[in-house]
Amino acid sequence: MRLLLLSPHTDDVELGAGGTVVKFLQEGHEIYWAVFSTAEKSLPANAKPGTLKKEFMRVVTSLQNEFGNIHSQIFDYEVRRLNFYRQDVLDDLISIRKEFKPDLVIGPSLNDFHQDHTTVAYEMVRAFKNTSKIISYELPWNHITFETRLFVRLKKEHVDRKWALLKNYATQFIKKRSYFSEEYIYGLAKVRGTQCNATYAEAFEVVRWTL
Repeated sequence: MRLLLLSPHTDDVELGAGGTVVKFLQEGHEIYWAVFSTAEKSLPANAKPGTLKKEFMRVVTSLQNEFGNIHSQIFDYEVRRLNFYRQDVLDDLISIRKEFKPDLVIGPSLNDFHQDHTTVAYEMVRAFKNTSKIISYELPWNHITFETRLFVRLKKEHVDRKWALLKNYATQFIKKRSYFSEEYIYGLAKVRGTQCNATYAEAFEVVRWTL
């Protein structure tokens, strides 16, 4: 299966679907990972330009070295300004659709209130509504509502690997974000696992599904 991962910013996919990504790579699926902004204006004080891009590439490189079967592309849109470039984002997605032809697209929720996430979510649907299955990952700090319609059961090793991937983002730990914590990552995975009779899981909204 061909999976397309859509990340408005460098760490979004890892936070929302990191365990699922590891599981799918273990199963031999092919992944194309697109990031739309490296959030240069959101870097901590004294961080060098390009730091988040380097952190993301460490994530991708570690997965490539372990599993192979992963491609990535980084676009250079300004953080918190993607809504001004909706057509460009759509054009990028259509190009990826023609080149990669994904079976499944995993992106941000249509219920996500961050303006960059909203833009990617809606253009994702416009680009892939007739060609691919579409599901959305969970970022609770950006949601008021989230419909947990699909669960991916995970083993502890998947959550361990997710946490290891997130440790590449030193910039986010400097900013002391509450969701960049071991307690949060394992706690939410445990809650979602409890909902589907598993030790751990990640939850997704189902936007489009075809059989």
